[in-house]
Amino acid sequence: MPATSPSYPPRRRRTHHRLLTAAAGIATAGALAAALPGTAAAGEHHGKPGGHGPSRYQDVQLLSFNDLHGNLEPPTGSSGRVTEVQADGTTKTIDAGGIEYMATHLREARKGNRYSITAAAGDMVGASPLISGLFHDEPTIEALNKLGLDVTSVGNHEFDEGAAELTRLQKGGCHPKDGCYTAKKFKGADFRYLAANVLNEKRKTPLLDPYWVWRKGDVKIGFIGVTLEGTPDIVSADGVKGLAFKDEVETINKYAKVLQRQGVQSIVALIHEGGFPASSSYNYDCDAPGAGAGISGPIVDIAKNVTPAVDALVTGHTHNAYVCTIPDPAGKPRMVTSASSFGRLYTDTTLTYDRRTGDIVRTAVKSANHVVTRTVPKAADMTSLITKWNALAAPIGNRPIGYISADIPNTGTESPMGDLIADAQLAYAKTLDPSTSLALMNPGGVRAGLTYASKAGEGDGVVTYAEGFTVQPFANTVNLQDLTGAQLIQALREQVSGSNTDAPKILQPSAGLTYTLDWTKTGADRVVTDSIRLNGAPIDPAATYRVATNSFLAGGGDGFTTLGEGTNDLVGTDDLTALEQYLTANSSPTSPIAPPAADRITIVQ
Repeated sequence: MPATSPSYPPRRRRTHHRLLTAAAGIATAGALAAALPGTAAAGEHHGKPGGHGPSRYQDVQLLSFNDLHGNLEPPTGSSGRVTEVQADGTTKTIDAGGIEYMATHLREARKGNRYSITAAAGDMVGASPLISGLFHDEPTIEALNKLGLDVTSVGNHEFDEGAAELTRLQKGGCHPKDGCYTAKKFKGADFRYLAANVLNEKRKTPLLDPYWVWRKGDVKIGFIGVTLEGTPDIVSADGVKGLAFKDEVETINKYAKVLQRQGVQSIVALIHEGGFPASSSYNYDCDAPGAGAGISGPIVDIAKNVTPAVDALVTGHTHNAYVCTIPDPAGKPRMVTSASSFGRLYTDTTLTYDRRTGDIVRTAVKSANHVVTRTVPKAADMTSLITKWNALAAPIGNRPIGYISADIPNTGTESPMGDLIADAQLAYAKTLDPSTSLALMNPGGVRAGLTYASKAGEGDGVVTYAEGFTVQPFANTVNLQDLTGAQLIQALREQVSGSNTDAPKILQPSAGLTYTLDWTKTGADRVVTDSIRLNGAPIDPAATYRVATNSFLAGGGDGFTTLGEGTNDLVGTDDLTALEQYLTANSSPTSPIAPPAADRITIVQ
């Protein structure tokens, strides 16, 4: 699989805005009740006096989630927990996620709701654990079919294996190289993938359907799906070959008009782009008085410019949780939601449909995020699905590849897991060329940490191939290239400048490379050039250094254009093999490897 950037890259040509707390004039559900003739309370809707026909107002349930990334089994470590703010202001963490539990929660939520839609905002697949990634994410598509997903936008990860593979996931068929994994031919997705802003460069037409209309009786709601315009910057060139990615706002506004011309007035945008709430708690109320900064990031700019014809925005990509209102171009509040990632949350939104106008009563929209707790019964059909695919993956996935003495987390500006991968790539590179000086790893290519606690069938501290695959699922190669000292310095400055100015991407350094990152400064100056050392010696701008990176970075990915200018290229094995070799060579049951200290970058704040 091709490489990917972090799940929250910056957007170009847009500045990030801060959304202040609750927008003035938001009508409450009580205000709606007063405004709707004959309505006693929210949810009590009436038709003609004394009549028995359909009521004028119909509540439609919209269940949504995003960024599942093939996490069928409960994610581990911090990836499998959410933070909940308590009534007294304290917080607690809750174990969350797992498709067996998500199915139970969604099925329970749908009970009593005849008008219910399930939608998603992209990255259903890609960067997936072994149980799904080993089989080109067919297991996840099968699970989403069983889950009752109706529609999703594409995300950047849907392009990890290219347009042809995405089309196969939608339409079905055996993999062109690996063939069929089971006796039954893969049937593809029962749900619709929407890609309104992804065009075939030659034909200038959308790769997949741009929109879809859900209908039940006389109620109809249109969905427009887009991914972030910057997808080519965070997916390998092969993954987006022959495709053009257009502006999200312009695309949504275009197809909103198309839907309106077809008589569809109720519209929801599924957008694989997101924001950054002021709190990490999933139930943080960013509209509450005194809530602080609310939400920032690319979605704010998008939401403020998407036509008022769109009634709600379901978003993703940043892996954050929020339920916020952001003013539309007319200044009226509009609901914008995101349900974290990895199946840990789902969003339940009530859309009140007005049969007389065919539109959503925006002032009545209510929404909340809910935890996919693991205290409910597992869905038996999902358990059977996981058992089936695990049996196929077990001969590969259960093989031990190393031993650790404690959790190796993937958290922080410089993460212990990122450092370990950089060390592994440097060690491997030296077997190809002993003159290799250092290695750099992009943070978005590190998808998880390693957990010490045992799973079924393994002991504490054992690292299996499946766990390693979860950490590095992209099958990038380890590439060697020559860079001058000046180029190396410039590459480090690109972490916090250019397209990475607003959302820095801090490269994970191998042992021996040290420098200071000063957050009190701005732009490229945040990298203190004079502090950069390699094995204690200053970087010589005129000298040549042999540098190891993955193939994604070597191609200039993630805004590191200077890394794409290296010379004397040498392509090695895939990055997971390099990690496996390092763990095997440097750990054993009696001498496990310890987490790196993550002290190579000195942070000034």
